[in-house]
Order: sequence, then C-alpha cells, then structure tokens
Amino acid sequence: MAVMDGCESQRRTAVLEDRVCPKCGKEVEVFTNGGKIIEPTECSCGYVFEAEDVVPLKTEPKEK
Repeated sequence: MAVMDGCESQRRTAVLEDRVCPKCGKEVEVFTNGGKIIEPTECSCGYVFEAEDVVPLKTEPKEK
C-alpha cells in the first residue's frame, strides 16, 4: 500500500545524531535508527562507536 509506505519508510530512515566520545569528550556524528547506532563509527581519537542491534519492523512467523 503506497499510502502506508511513507510511515514505515520514515522509521527505516537513518538519522544523524551527535554522541559524546567517552574517551576524549568530542562530539561525533553517528547514524542511528530508533536511537541505536546502525554502523560502526570511529572518533578522531581512535574510539569506535560499535553498531547496536536494531529490532526489525516486521518479523516473519516461525515455521515448526
């Protein structure tokens, strides 16, 4: 349904957020989806913000 596509695709769109590096205190832009980091991002000091698990929007029923 094309009408509902806008709502769902908005939730799948990555957002740039600023996170503070715990090692040096600088602000680093990371891509997030639902508040969770979706790809590893490295700070200039070498600290790496690791990707976090993102819960899928739809789950397929498990077959027995």
